[in-house]
Parts: sequence; C-alpha cells; structure tokens
Amino acid sequence: MSVIPDRLHGPILVTLSITIGTGGWSGYVLALPAVLLFPALWAHARSRWMAALVSAGYFLAATRGLPQGVANFYGTDLWPGFLLWIGASLSFVAVHAALWTRHPGRGRAVRYLIAATLMAVPPLGIAGWAHPVTAAGMVLPGWGWWGLTITTAGLAIMTTRWGWPLAALVFAGFWLWSAATWTPADQTEGWQGIDLRQGKSLGRDIALGQHLELIALVRVAAGHGARVVVLPESALGFWTPTVQRLWQDGPARVKNHSDGRCRRRR
Repeated sequence: MSVIPDRLHGPILVTLSITIGTGGWSGYVLALPAVLLFPALWAHARSRWMAALVSAGYFLAATRGLPQGVANFYGTDLWPGFLLWIGASLSFVAVHAALWTRHPGRGRAVRYLIAATLMAVPPLGIAGWAHPVTAAGMVLPGWGWWGLTITTAGLAIMTTRWGWPLAALVFAGFWLWSAATWTPADQTEGWQGIDLRQGKSLGRDIALGQHLELIALVRVAAGHGARVVVLPESALGFWTPTVQRLWQDGPARVKNHSDGRCRRRR
C-alpha cells in the first residue's frame, strides 16, 4: 500500500474497511473470511485518527442492522438502537485507536492482540460484535481450539509489514478449500425450532393462556419425536418462580386447559 498517494491513502483504507465490514457480515457465511483483512487495514493507517476512522468504518458497517433490530425487538423508534449502535462502536474504536502505533514490527502485533483480547472478553467484549476472529469457524472448520489459535496468530501477523501478504495468502487458501468442501449444516437430530410469528409482541405481557399455548406447542413437537424444542428469544417473558412451576407442571395444566376449551366449544 506504500505506492498509494498520500491524499488517497486514508480514503482507500476507510472504503476498504467499510467494504469488508459490509460484505463479511452480510449474512452469507462464505463471505465472512473477508473480515480477516481488518488488522492489515488498521496496521496500514498512518495516524491514530486514521486508525480510528478505519475501525469505525469497519464496525459501523458490520453492525449496521443494529438500530433496526433494536426498534423491531423493543417496539420503539430508531433512536435507542442508533444510540446503542454508536455507543458500542465507541468502545471498539477507542480500543483500536489507543493501541495503534506507527512503529511496525512485533510491538504492533502485540498491541493488536491486546485490542483483540479486550474486545473478546467482558466488559468490553459484551459489545465486541463483529470480531474478526469469528471467521475461524469458516476458514478452519472443525479445528476447534487449534483453529481459533491459528486464526488469532494469523490476525497478529496481518499487522506486520512483510508478513501480512503471506498471512493473507494462507487465509485465502484455507478459505477456498473450505468453500470448495462446504456443505450446509444439517439440523441436529431430535432438535426442532418453533417460529411463533408474534412480531414485536413476543415476550411482552405474556399471560397464563399464552404460556399454556406455548406448552401445548412444545408437547406437540415432542409428540413428533423432538427431544429438544427451541423457542424464540424472550418467548417466555420474565422467568419467575411462578413461570418455572407452571412449566414444570405444564403437562397436567395443558390437558385441563385443553379439556376446558373443548367443553366451552361444545
């Protein structure tokens, strides 16, 4: 990237960071390894401000769906989600800007590893979405902790002046191999998900009748051979001792509730 004119260097880095953030976190799993280029873009910044802009471009593009997601989930307008979006990005940007250094070499790699660690563990890790190491599951599927370790080491090498092209080629090779042998994940035997289609009312002011209907749905799924039934997030509302007892005693209650409805219909 040294051949790039100074006036274009920063805009190109920011544009590339936005591109990999958008494409890598597009929901298409085979595109996820593109985010492995982020450390190289961060390392090629020529100032701390440019490192901050590169980090902001990547994170904001990767988490662009957050405002709308918060609005849909909580049934509010876009402002709460927008504030959460900006607030989460500030921690990501602040960490990467503070640990950036203009001096290449081992020190820069160590600093990036510190930044990556801070964004992977609490408290900052709570909002450490779009972490590049997530791509380990795509480039090295089935490798477990070895895959995570190798990917982390590769991300550190991506920050070095002479090592990043080699690391990029290695990642690209694993990426192509994984894509060529990729097969869609099969649903785990005995597991069944239930889509309640409740929209923004999901989990809000859930009444006794709704709990009994959910228990009935779970019993139907179990009757069809499901050993584990997965409900949408927050489907049960607040988990209280009363709700716990209701679900533990659910089978008898569901039977009585169903019989009562049948009698009323007759």
